[in-house]
Amino acid sequence: MELKLVPLYFLVGGTVVTLVTYFGSHAKGGLAAFVAFFPALTVVTLSTVYWRGGSESALSYAKGMVYLLPAWILYIGAVIYLMPRLGLWPPLVIGTILYTVASFATMKIMKLM
Repeated sequence: MELKLVPLYFLVGGTVVTLVTYFGSHAKGGLAAFVAFFPALTVVTLSTVYWRGGSESALSYAKGMVYLLPAWILYIGAVIYLMPRLGLWPPLVIGTILYTVASFATMKIMKLM
């Protein structure tokens, strides 16, 4: 990773986290989710992967994101289902564990590792 790109990553990532937190804390979940899912980070990441490794590397990264989407859906489903029952932290931990296990299983099955 080139150090000159670190400020860009920091700026984009920090802006996204700040906006999501702001809108989310004001009960504007749809807007917060829009900002969180807006592809700004993906655009930056795909661009830098492309510049560093070419089209094949960027395409591999994009495909990996699609392959791991079911694991993310499992994670957020667990959080949505468990949060009203257990509060914040247990669902986040359980969801993260589910995501990790499902991701590694998917990568193993798809031989993405």
